[in-house]
Amino acid sequence: MRSYVQETDPSNIMLINERTTRTERLLLVAGEMMTAARTAPKGKGIDIIEVALATGETIGLLSKAMLEYSSATGLGFIARDAANILQAEAIVLVGTRPQSQGLNCGYCGFDTCEEKNHIPGVPCALNTVDVGIAIGSACAVAADHRVDSRVMFSVGRVAQELDILQGCSQIFAIPISCSSKSPFFDRDKGAAVSATQVV
Repeated sequence: MRSYVQETDPSNIMLINERTTRTERLLLVAGEMMTAARTAPKGKGIDIIEVALATGETIGLLSKAMLEYSSATGLGFIARDAANILQAEAIVLVGTRPQSQGLNCGYCGFDTCEEKNHIPGVPCALNTVDVGIAIGSACAVAADHRVDSRVMFSVGRVAQELDILQGCSQIFAIPISCSSKSPFFDRDKGAAVSATQVV
């Protein structure tokens, strides 16, 4: 084929390939997601949210723990999600430290905070709302950057078992990815991995 331009020495061409910089760019987005979760509105303006980022080997450890949890509880969807998160570049974790807010709103099912506090395992409804708003803010950032994400109870529940966010409850996870098709939807319901497949 006839060339109409002078040949260029390939060593003089400076290109940044999307594939080779994917993880670096996703981590920048993850950082912005954590900022959005932190700055999201909080009940009474009291900030007891904790936010962290899992990457690399930590994702593998989470996946392995999820398989163990699935086997112990019989919850098969957690094994499916254990395989799914191995396709994530990073996972944003959002949880809350439990603290009654003293409003006696009754949203938790008890008439007063004092009644609820006699059963520490019952979360303050405002804590739950705070987590939800923080998750929404974080996911909005992912969407603004066209990064694929999905909110996962399963990952958060096992992260809570591992006490990854020390002293926190109601943890949810947001795995993120950047590929031609989101790995977090249209998942094979039969997909699972064994513990030996997880590093």
